[in-house]
Amino acid sequence: MTMKIGEAMESLLRGGMPVRFTAYDGSSAGPPDAEIGLELVNPRGLAYLLTAPGDLGMARAYVSGDLLLHGVHPGDPYDALVLLQNNLSFRAPSPSEAVELVRSLGLGTLRPPPPPPGEALPRWRRAMEGLRHSMGRDAEVISHHYDVSNAFYELVLGPSMTYTCAVYPSADATLEEAQFEKYDLVARKLDLQPGQRLLDVGCGWGGMVRHAAREYGVRALGVTLSRQQASWAKEAIDREGLADLAEVRHLDYRDVMESDFDAVSSIGLTEHIGVRNYPAYFAHLRDRLRPEGRLLNHCITRPHNHRQDIGAFLDRYVFPDGELTGAGRIITEVQNVGLEVMHAENLRRHYALTLAAWCQNLKDNWDACVAEVGEGTARVWGLYMAGSRLAFERNEIQLDHVLAVRTTEAGDDGFPLRPTW
Repeated sequence: MTMKIGEAMESLLRGGMPVRFTAYDGSSAGPPDAEIGLELVNPRGLAYLLTAPGDLGMARAYVSGDLLLHGVHPGDPYDALVLLQNNLSFRAPSPSEAVELVRSLGLGTLRPPPPPPGEALPRWRRAMEGLRHSMGRDAEVISHHYDVSNAFYELVLGPSMTYTCAVYPSADATLEEAQFEKYDLVARKLDLQPGQRLLDVGCGWGGMVRHAAREYGVRALGVTLSRQQASWAKEAIDREGLADLAEVRHLDYRDVMESDFDAVSSIGLTEHIGVRNYPAYFAHLRDRLRPEGRLLNHCITRPHNHRQDIGAFLDRYVFPDGELTGAGRIITEVQNVGLEVMHAENLRRHYALTLAAWCQNLKDNWDACVAEVGEGTARVWGLYMAGSRLAFERNEIQLDHVLAVRTTEAGDDGFPLRPTW
C-alpha cells in the first residue's frame, strides 16, 4: 500500500504535527484549525527535504518557494519558528520503515535537485578554491553577504545603516536610538577624546567612524572588505561634512600598517576571522595601539568556549566560513597577546531586540526588498533573522563586549579606578 506524504510525515513525528501540513499529493497532517500551516508545493521540495536533512533541506525548499509558510509573514516567520522548535520532534525510522518510506514516496525523491541560486558552495568545495580565512577567500565570503545591495540594507537596517547589535537604553527605545547608544557606549568605553585617532576594523557602512568623528571630534579610519560598504560610507562621510576627520578604505584589516592609534574598535568582525586566527588577529590589533591605547571587541559568541561552526543553513546562505566561540576563549586570546582585559559585558538580550526590529523593517518594506534582491534572498533574510532572534532569546548565542588595554612597560593602563561609562 502506497503511503502518502502527510502520513509519512506524521509517522516520523513524536507527539504529532503542531501545524497544519498539506502536500501536493492531496494529503495532510496536523490540526485542521491550526493558525500556522506548512504547504509542500511540489516533488522538488520533497527531494530537498529528503536529500539534505535538517535545517539545510528545509531552508532550500523554503527559499525556492517549494515549501510555504501560512499564517506568518515571510519577512518575520518568528512565531512559526517558535512553534516548530517547541513542538516539532522527529524520530529516526527503523531500516525497514526507511525502505518502506522510500518505496512509497518514490526513488526519485532521493535524487538531490540543484541548490537554489545564491547558495554558497559547501566548505569542502570552498577549500579547493582557497585556504579558509586567507585574504582572497575572506574577500569572497564577505562579498557574498555584504555586497547584496546597499538599497536593500537601507530598507532593513534603517537610517543608521548599522548591521550589528544595538544597545537599548530602555525597552521602548527605537532602533535608531539604540544604535546611537551602541556607538556611544563603545566610544565611552574607549574614552574617546577630541583629536585622538581611532581605527575601526570591519567598519561596515562607517557608522562607528562617523559617530566618533561627529560626536567626539576623533580622527577615525575604518576598513572593510566590502566594496559596496566602502562606497556607501565614503558618500555618507562627504554628505555629513566629516571628510576632514573620517575615512573609510576598501581594505583587509591585515593590510593596515599605521600604528599609535589611541583606540581600536572591532564591531562584528571577529565572527569572520576564524578561531585559529585569533592570536594573529589580536596581535595585529595590539600592534596598532599606542601604550595605554584601548581595544573594544564586540562580537557574537557561544555560551561555551568550544570552537563551533555556525550550521549548514547559515554557512551556505548567510555567513560562509563563520565560526563562533565563547567570551572566555576571546578573553584568553586577548590576554595571551599581552593586552590587559579591563571589562567584559554580555548584551545577548539586546541582539534579540535588534533582530526583531530588523524583521519588522523587512516586513514593512517587503515588496521593495523583493524588488531589490528577489524573493529568494528576502526569504533567506527573514528566516535567518527570525531564527537568530530565537537563538539569542534562548541563550544559544550571545553578544559580548571585551574591553582591553595595551599597558606600558611600567604597567600603566590609563584607566581611572572605576569605570566612567
